[in-house]
Parts: sequence; structure tokens; C-alpha cells
Amino acid sequence: MKIYVASSWRNNIQPHVVEALRNAGHEVYDFKNPAPGNNGFQWSELDPDWQDWTPEQFRENLSHPIAEHGFGFDMAALESCEACVLVLPCGRSAHLEAGYTIGAGKPTIILLESGEPELMYKMTPYICLSIPEVIETLAGIAQGEEAQGGSPS
Repeated sequence: MKIYVASSWRNNIQPHVVEALRNAGHEVYDFKNPAPGNNGFQWSELDPDWQDWTPEQFRENLSHPIAEHGFGFDMAALESCEACVLVLPCGRSAHLEAGYTIGAGKPTIILLESGEPELMYKMTPYICLSIPEVIETLAGIAQGEEAQGGSPS
């Protein structure tokens, strides 16, 4: 199954999720390493002081060729994935990615090992508490089962 893993650059669990899913036989899109020789998009590629940008600078830099290229990689992977795993904690982009897959009708699993409760996670019936539970849930999804492995929300 083609899996899009949505998370944060700062999330230390994300690499373990990617590895476990690959070991389970899944084709996994890793935004940190989307292709050989590609270490993923980071705003610091455009400007080391990007965190000091004004909203106007941010809006302008969304059209920068490096940003466009990174966006293209991520969107192509989102469009072609068969399921998404949202690994918490994560930020705004990952939540937008998960919202995109939910809106596209793709199974979306939330890996919730810690963090604050969030009511809108009810958009998906797949809330998992461990990596093995994510793998079990994906196996159920691949077999056409409803909300297997993860607890229905």
C-alpha cells in the first residue's frame, strides 16, 4: 500500500514509523527524504532568517522555485497515496495534509502516543496508540475492513 506519512521535522517518532511501515512491505513517502538525493524542503534553503519574515515575505516566498519544487513533490505523493498516517505531535502543514487525504476519501490514521485531545480527529475512525497498531490497522484497511486495529472515534 502507498502510504503518505505526515508529521513534523521535529518529531523523533516519524523516522521509526517510516521504517516500520517499510519493513511491513508498504511503499512510504517520507517528506524528509522524498527521493534519492533529496532531503526534503526546508524554508531555511531560501533564507536562514526565514522565521523573521513578515507575512508579506512569506506569501511572496511561497512562489519561490525551491518552494514550488518541494510543494510539487509533496502534492504528487498526497495525490497518489492510498492512505495517510498523521504522526503526532506535528504542525500546521501535516494537519493540512491529513485534511487533504480525509477530504479525498483516503483512509487516514492518526498515531496518538501523547498530546492534547482534539475533537476534529473524529474525521477519521482510525486513531492508533502505537506503531504496531498502525500496521495492524493498515492491514485491515488493505483487506477492506472498516476501522480495524484503530479505535473508532
